[in-house]
Amino acid sequence: MTDFFPGFTLTHLPVDGGAIRLRHGGSGPPLLLLHGNPQTHAMWHKLAPVLARRFTVVCPDLRGYGGSLKPAATADHAPYAKTRMAQDMVDVMAQLGHARFRLAAHDRGARVAHRLALDHPERVEQLAVLDIVPTIEHFERADMAFGLGYYHWFWFAQPHPFPEDLIHAAPEVWFHAHTNREPKGQGFFAPEALADYLAAARDRATTIGMCEDYRASASIDLEHDRASRAAGQRIRCPLLALWGAKGKIGRWYQPLELWRRYCDNTLDGGEVPSGHYLAEEAPEAVLARFDRFF
Repeated sequence: MTDFFPGFTLTHLPVDGGAIRLRHGGSGPPLLLLHGNPQTHAMWHKLAPVLARRFTVVCPDLRGYGGSLKPAATADHAPYAKTRMAQDMVDVMAQLGHARFRLAAHDRGARVAHRLALDHPERVEQLAVLDIVPTIEHFERADMAFGLGYYHWFWFAQPHPFPEDLIHAAPEVWFHAHTNREPKGQGFFAPEALADYLAAARDRATTIGMCEDYRASASIDLEHDRASRAAGQRIRCPLLALWGAKGKIGRWYQPLELWRRYCDNTLDGGEVPSGHYLAEEAPEAVLARFDRFF
């Protein structure tokens, strides 16, 4: 994907237990971009080269995804706790020479980013989250609409190896069904990005990592989130929250009202004309919001 991320360098950097695959490029203040599920860092291909004109952009694969380390399933799911995944990102940025950085993240990556901002407030200068509300709010407000619309949260969280076996039996069928739940088509997935996503989906270790990510969210992450809330731990840096106008977040929640309860600094945000995959469906709109915020 050399031409896919022009001017970017592909590398692998060590973290506890393995290595993180990433691309980095550009110059200026550091900006870390985290991807969602079931994607890889390739989801940023429309934004990263533009952002690299102003920033040193770092696009990693989260642990469990793409070309990064994929720890085995465990009973406590601790290798996939968002505290652990956030530490990976701190370690990677430190190796690249970035003690402080801006941070933008989508979907699962945004849940890692939220935890990173809580655990390492001295590291994060600004935070943008795409198409999420805090994980604990999803679970505590869950109703029939959430259970049907986000059924995969509960399916992926079933004990290993049940969901992995079903997904791995037909990974491409699963991928296309999973990413096309909303009536929007899939033409926004560039061929190069789709190839990277499907290569990961065919890898059973990725399927295990993905499910462990969701199992952690329904167990150890909730313990950490409740402890943080009880301790009054909040996001200290300026926060931008974006969501897709055609997606579920804006229909089910008042996103800015919810995020206001979790941050102490300035809060901005709103919807963009897309479904769930903001950076690939509406890159110009996301870039415009990032340009104003960052």
